[in-house]
Amino acid sequence: MDLFTRSFLILFVLLNPFILSVYLLELVQVLDFRRFARQLLQAGLLSFGVFALFAYAGDALFENVFQVRFFAFLIFGGITFLIIGVRLITGGQDAVLRMPATGEDAAASIAMPFLIGPGTISASVLAGARLPVPQAVLAIGLALLAALTAMLVIKRMHDLMRTRSERLLRRYTEIAGRVTALFTGSFAIDMILRGFEGWLAALEVIP
Repeated sequence: MDLFTRSFLILFVLLNPFILSVYLLELVQVLDFRRFARQLLQAGLLSFGVFALFAYAGDALFENVFQVRFFAFLIFGGITFLIIGVRLITGGQDAVLRMPATGEDAAASIAMPFLIGPGTISASVLAGARLPVPQAVLAIGLALLAALTAMLVIKRMHDLMRTRSERLLRRYTEIAGRVTALFTGSFAIDMILRGFEGWLAALEVIP
């Protein structure tokens, strides 16, 4: 698998629209399709700008601006994900942090923390390190577009099914919450390991 495809897939998986639909369940239920699509598009544009910035600046943004090493960000982000994963697998969908239905000003709240997070930021940095910046930005944009398009399809399906099978929707959110726990916990461990591997590799070149 080439580096462009790998960069696209990892970000798309992290932006998993099925999991995102659980996080945004309140908005999915309350907003009509047009208003929901507008909020999601605004959140996507904001997220794309942030991802592109991290793909371009990479480690330098962490070390020179935030004054922290990228490895520390990976380890902390992994620990955060691990806590969320444990809560999900023990509490099911009731432990999922959902986006409240706040009407017309929800775009920024959707972008952070549901689109922009430790996992997606680290994936953007890795894409910028693996690929030329234009290709990295293209892979990020396509992954974000695919995830948001799938999210709109899920919203449309929800609107069609809501009046027919409320029980099925509740079962879907329960299953999605459990799947979220497995994926989140696994990715959390991988982030922590990547952080420690990078830190140990850096120690070897220090005199």
